[in-house]
Amino acid sequence: MDLRKLKKLIDLVQESGISELEVTEGEEKVRIAKHSTGPAPMSYAPQAPVMHAAPAAAAPAAVAPAASEPALPDGHVVKSPMVGTFYRASAPGAKPIVEVGQTVAVGDILCIIEAMKLMNEIEADAAGTIKAILVENGEPLEYGEPLFIIGSPMAMFEKILIANRGEIALRVLRACRELGIKTVAVHSEPDAEAKYVKLADESVCIGPASSTLSYLNIPALISAAEVTDAEAIHPGYGFLSENADFAERVEQSGFVFIGPRAETIRLMGDKVSAKDAMKAAGVPCVPGSEGALPDDPKEIVKIARAIGYPVIIKAAGGGGGRGMRVVHTEAALLNAVTTTRSEAGAFFGNPMVYMEKFLENPRHVEIQILADQHGNAIHLGERDCSMQRRHQKVIEEAPAPGIERRHILRIGERCAEACRKIGYRGAGTFEFLYENGEFYFIEMNTRVQVEHPVTELITGVDIVQEQIRVAAGQKLRYKQKDIEFRGHAIECRINAEDPFKFTPCPGKIGNWHVPGGPGIRVDSHVYNGYTVPQHYDSMIGKLIAYGDTRDQAIRRMRIALSEMLVEGIKTNIPLHQELMLDARFVEGGTSIHYLEHKLAGRNEVNKN
Repeated sequence: MDLRKLKKLIDLVQESGISELEVTEGEEKVRIAKHSTGPAPMSYAPQAPVMHAAPAAAAPAAVAPAASEPALPDGHVVKSPMVGTFYRASAPGAKPIVEVGQTVAVGDILCIIEAMKLMNEIEADAAGTIKAILVENGEPLEYGEPLFIIGSPMAMFEKILIANRGEIALRVLRACRELGIKTVAVHSEPDAEAKYVKLADESVCIGPASSTLSYLNIPALISAAEVTDAEAIHPGYGFLSENADFAERVEQSGFVFIGPRAETIRLMGDKVSAKDAMKAAGVPCVPGSEGALPDDPKEIVKIARAIGYPVIIKAAGGGGGRGMRVVHTEAALLNAVTTTRSEAGAFFGNPMVYMEKFLENPRHVEIQILADQHGNAIHLGERDCSMQRRHQKVIEEAPAPGIERRHILRIGERCAEACRKIGYRGAGTFEFLYENGEFYFIEMNTRVQVEHPVTELITGVDIVQEQIRVAAGQKLRYKQKDIEFRGHAIECRINAEDPFKFTPCPGKIGNWHVPGGPGIRVDSHVYNGYTVPQHYDSMIGKLIAYGDTRDQAIRRMRIALSEMLVEGIKTNIPLHQELMLDARFVEGGTSIHYLEHKLAGRNEVNKN
C-alpha cells in the first residue's frame, strides 16, 4: 500500500471519533488503532498485522508507576514519520550518516528507515547539532517514535590556545580576533616579549628556550589549555602541527584539535601509506616501490632496475628535505639505502624507506584543499613553490605560471575527492612534482602552510578562519563553484640569515620598516628593538605582493623589497631582489633545481 495513503488513513483515525480501522487492499491488510493519548501506532504486514493495540477503554483502572527514565537533552525532537526499521548508514558497513556532535542543516539526511521494502531517507526538519541518537541501528520503529534530538547550532569557540610562535602565532591570533574568539598565547622564556604574547587575551610560559622543553612539550601545552579554560588548540605549522600523538592527546583531554583527526595525520604522515591511499583515490603518484623497501639486497636492486635510474631513496616518516638520497648508479644503491635508513631512524623514529623514480627537472606544484567533517571538500587552486634551496622553499606564487587551468582543475578535483574518501577535516596541501605536463603526488601536509597567503589573495578565502570554523563543527561556507581565481600573488620568505651563505643571523633589530602600497601584505611578528632568538627557525616574516597580472605582482614585489628596512642583522632580502630581476624567474616555470644551480654558478664566479 502506498505510504501516502497510509498517512491519510492515520490522519483520519486521529482526527475522527473512530477508535480502530482495518483496511484490506488485495492480499495486504492494515489495522490502525487509536490510543487514548499520543500518536496512533500503525502496524503493517502482508495478510496480517504485526501488532494490534487494544482500545484505551480496555486498559486496567490502576497502573503501577513507571520507573524513572534518564532525562533527555533539551532540543528539537525528530520523530519517525512512518513504521519501519531504523538504519544509521546507507549500506551495511558504511559510515553512519550522522554522529552525535555533528552540525546539520534543514534538509540534511539523518538516517534511513526501511518500510515496505523501500529505503526512505529521513531529513532534518531543524538546524543545529545532533545532541542524541535515540534508536539503535536495526531497531523497529513505530510512527511518531523519537529518533534524534537536535540542539541549537554549535556556537563558535570562546577561547583558543595557539600552540606556536612567531608570525603564524600572530596570524592565528588575528583570525581569532576577527571571529570574536579570545586567545591564549603560549611562549618560551626568550619569547616573553613577543608581539603576539602582548596582544593575546592571556599568555602562559611553557618552558625555557629549548623547543623540546617548551613548544614540543605536550604536557605543558595541555596544562596551559586546562588552566586557561581554552576550548580548542591551534597548532599552526611546524612543531607539533603534524604530530598525531599530540592531536590525540588534545582530543582525549577534552579539547578540540584544529586540524585533521589523529588517524588521518598518521595515514598521511607516513609516506608509504599516504601514497597507497592516494593511489586508491586515483591521485597520480611517482613510479616507485610498492610500499617499503625489503631487507633483501637482491630485491632492492631488482626494484631499482625496474624503475630505472636515477632513483631517490626516501624516509617513510620524513619531511623538510631530510631523509632522502638520489642514486644514479647501481654501485651506490645499497649504501644509500643503508644510510637513509639510519638517518630516518634517528630523525623520525621510523627506519622504513621507499624508492621512487627521480625526476630530473620537475617543478614543485601544490594544491590547497579545505574539507569539513560533513563530507564536503573543495580545492583552492595551486601554488608554485619551485624556487627552493635544499628542499626549503624560498619563493612561492599562485597561480603556477604556464600550466593550463584545465589541468589544475582536474588534479584539484582529484585531491578534493581523495579528501572525501579518507574523511579529511580542515586545511591541507597535496604536494606534487610536475614534469612534462604530468602531476606526481609526493606528500600531503596536514596543516596550514607557510605560503597560504598567496592562495588567500587570489581566492579571497581566509584559510585560517575556515580551519577554525570547520573545527567548530560547521560546514564549509563555500562550494567549488563559489571559488574564483583572480590575479597573481608572490611571497618572499624573509629570513634572518646571510643572503648567500645562508648562515643564521640572530640578534637585535635596531630598525624595522615594512613596505606598503597597493597589493602589499606583510605577515610578521617583528618590531623595532625585537631580538631574533637563536633557538628557532630563522624566518622573521613573509612579504607578499598581489597584482592583476604576474608582471604587476613582480613589479610590486621589487618596489616592496627596496622599501623594506631591517637594521642590526643580516637578512636574505638581497637574494630576493636578485631573483625578482632574474630572467628565468620572470619568464616563469623554473624547476626545483634552478636556484641551487644558480647559487653554485655564483660561487664558482666568486672563487675565480
